[in-house]
Amino acid sequence: MIPRYSRAGMARIWEPENKFRIWLEIEAAACEAQAELGVIPKEAAKAVRERGGFNIARIDEIEQETRHDVLAFLTSLAEHVGDEARFVHQGMTSSDVLDTALAFQLRQASDILLEDLDRLLDALKERALEHKNTLCIGRSHGIHAEPTTFGLKLLGHYAAFARNRERLAAARNDIATCAISGAVGTFATIDPFVEKHVAEKLGLRPEPVSTQVIPRDRHAAFFATLGVIAASIENLAIEIRHLQRSELREAEEPFASGQKGSSAMPHKRNPVLSENLTGLARIVRAAVIPAMENVALWHERDISHSAVERVFAPDATLALDFALARLEKLVRELVVYPERMRKNLDALGGVIHSQRVLLALTQGGVSREDAYKKVQAAAMKVWEKGGLFRDCLLDDAAIVKALGREKLESLFDESTYTKNVDMIFERVLG
Repeated sequence: MIPRYSRAGMARIWEPENKFRIWLEIEAAACEAQAELGVIPKEAAKAVRERGGFNIARIDEIEQETRHDVLAFLTSLAEHVGDEARFVHQGMTSSDVLDTALAFQLRQASDILLEDLDRLLDALKERALEHKNTLCIGRSHGIHAEPTTFGLKLLGHYAAFARNRERLAAARNDIATCAISGAVGTFATIDPFVEKHVAEKLGLRPEPVSTQVIPRDRHAAFFATLGVIAASIENLAIEIRHLQRSELREAEEPFASGQKGSSAMPHKRNPVLSENLTGLARIVRAAVIPAMENVALWHERDISHSAVERVFAPDATLALDFALARLEKLVRELVVYPERMRKNLDALGGVIHSQRVLLALTQGGVSREDAYKKVQAAAMKVWEKGGLFRDCLLDDAAIVKALGREKLESLFDESTYTKNVDMIFERVLG
């Protein structure tokens, strides 16, 4: 991921320094377990722990010749440890290091993403409560439907991200496995105790059946979860983009002093943050299909998954981290225009109350078919010619006879649309 969309904490996870530091910890912990078993001298394990180190430039230099990153690392490690390095990597295979380290890195990334989600949830909760009773028009198919509240809109997104947090916590747990099982995963050349010891040192769990690699269904589930989170980001971003359209202007991204919206048109205030979030969501979701395709490997292992993961694991986690942080700030600073929401509520002359009139007529003895025709005819008259829906209904003697003027007037009471808002908030927030 380019620096523009990378935050320092997540970027450090994918830097060579962190990766090789994890590799060193895996090898050192494995040596300690081997020494405890009596497979290698205790002095050798102590030497690896005390003198173990690496030089990234040297690793890159060696890899140019070996074409093998783990062997290049082991050579650099040996240059720091000395003669005792011959006991390093006993009975292990490269995937033992690579897959265990990747699991550790994905868990580290998960911890950052969970913190991001917590901050976003706090922001959504705060703004949802602020606008719990701010009436606005609800839309289906982009067309005015019935009133809702802006707080309910935000509460729906809060609930989605709360579910996403649960999914990510489960995915974090599922991905956090360790494989130190040797060639083709049979433990033929290494005792299972080594895997258990390394797993405990790294806070991971032993992979039940590793077949030389950790099964990629775990990774597929992890990146699918990131994809769902990205989809939820885009869902909220699109809502903001629509509400900022000139025709609506119900909510708007913050527009800083000195900010420019267009190189050509000085009047422009564009929803660039939300549009950026839509684009970043595409990057995260782009990892889902390759992660799924990585599940199918040849026999006990191949490396068709390797290059793919080296690209999308950093990119997806970096992009999602950046997007969640940007969305949290956007939600906190979102400018809301209740007076514009009021104008939009009134824009169609009250036809948004048509369902209440329909239901009242059916309860007053009119068949649903006849009631629908009469209410729709009045609504279409307002839709096409303007005026007030209430007046069109009062002009229909049959409607007035069925309902009475007082009852008809009561059907335009907007409090009915907010009477259960507290209940819905209670269900979500407790």
